Amino acid sequence: MKTMSLKPTQNAGSKRFVLAFLILPFILFYSCQFAGEKEEWVSIFNGENLNGWDIKIAGYELNENFGNTFLVKDGMLVVAYDEYEEFENRFGHIFYHQPYSHYKLRLEYRFFGEQVPGGAGWAYRNNGIMFHSQSAESMEFDQDFPISVEAQLLGGPGEGDRPTGAVCTPGTNIEIDGERRFDHCSSVFNNKTFHGDDWVKFELVVYGDSLVHHIVEGDTVLTYGNIRLEETGLSLGKGYIALQAESHPTAFRNIEILILEKD
Repeated sequence: MKTMSLKPTQNAGSKRFVLAFLILPFILFYSCQFAGEKEEWVSIFNGENLNGWDIKIAGYELNENFGNTFLVKDGMLVVAYDEYEEFENRFGHIFYHQPYSHYKLRLEYRFFGEQVPGGAGWAYRNNGIMFHSQSAESMEFDQDFPISVEAQLLGGPGEGDRPTGAVCTPGTNIEIDGERRFDHCSSVFNNKTFHGDDWVKFELVVYGDSLVHHIVEGDTVLTYGNIRLEETGLSLGKGYIALQAESHPTAFRNIEILILEKD
């Protein structure tokens, strides 16, 4: 019985090794190029002025910034009430001028100071990121909140649990774990409460009308999808991004967006 030679197998293995060695640099190059494209974060707030943003405060005309509610200070976008005596239900929103559908949004926020007199108890250290929102121009003169989905931002009072990262649905509804939710807000139970005035990192991952993730300090605290308009039942997969003014001073910084899929 002849002994089978191992030489052909060794040669084939050597050829495969050489081929892989030659191809590997190209794979790495194009992988890096692709990764670079996927991580093109763009700032949507320039830290100097409110160019590119529209303001709508309930009871006021478009871009009438009553009491300098929205202003820029030290490179931050600030919700301020220094010129208010009473809140008087002047719910406000500042809208970025471009609608989006599939994207990641990240920012840092912090609450500070005292709530303006007349603000509701639930609005204490309360703000939000509205997305898939109607435009500022389309809001009614005295409309409190835009039709949208809200990633809720909360701060703690110093003790007890008041976790951030819940979802609220003015004029919309969603599904969580396959269950349609019609409550105005759906709470988060497994996330941390942030007391004090420290900065908190928040990231929103949005895939049209199908899937949304809330990420707080690197932890995914809420996932939901199947976003629909309350009045018509139609899918809602695109809209504007807005930040709220609900009676408690809030600062925002490092507001950036990463497009996942172009319309």
